[in-house]
Amino acid sequence: MQKQVIEKSVSLVPVEIIQNKIYLIRGRKVMLDRDLAELYGVETRRLNEQVKRNLKRFPLDFMYQLTKEEAGNWMSQIAISNKERMGIRKMPYVFTEQGVAMLSSVLNSDRAIAVNIQIMRVFTELREMMASHKDLARKIEDLERKFQEKFQEHDKKIILVFNAIKELLADKEEAVKKRGPLGFIPPKLPEIGNKSKR
Repeated sequence: MQKQVIEKSVSLVPVEIIQNKIYLIRGRKVMLDRDLAELYGVETRRLNEQVKRNLKRFPLDFMYQLTKEEAGNWMSQIAISNKERMGIRKMPYVFTEQGVAMLSSVLNSDRAIAVNIQIMRVFTELREMMASHKDLARKIEDLERKFQEKFQEHDKKIILVFNAIKELLADKEEAVKKRGPLGFIPPKLPEIGNKSKR
């Protein structure tokens, strides 16, 4: 029985569909009650009834209801149609990763268990991806800092080279001024008068 559930969970819902139903609200990754109900194959009303019967299992960091503003932002995020908007009479509930995990204890159908396993795997993959992005960002920052240090060191060396060249040129000009022109300068010969024979 358990093997069947695991096998079903692998192919029951494509990973992309689950990923597209995870939203960032209040700085946390969450899933909406209606999306979860659809994935589990139950009505949203039934899912929420089960949650309300077991409210002690769902503290605020597991589940909360959206405000009108949050619901409006969510609707605009997914370009929800007017017809779908009319179907939303109450503000949706959202479930964090822990809340989704807790749902498996209140919804006992084979499909709910199998889909829940898939959802938890997707949350885990997303968390690992975020961690690897943070590692990558940190590595890039380290490289950038090292390059900046190297360039600063390199710039200092280039400035030293230019300063040395300037000093050499200045020393040469000074030496030329002190010693005068270089090379053989013939002595001035006395002028010999040009007497013409008449």
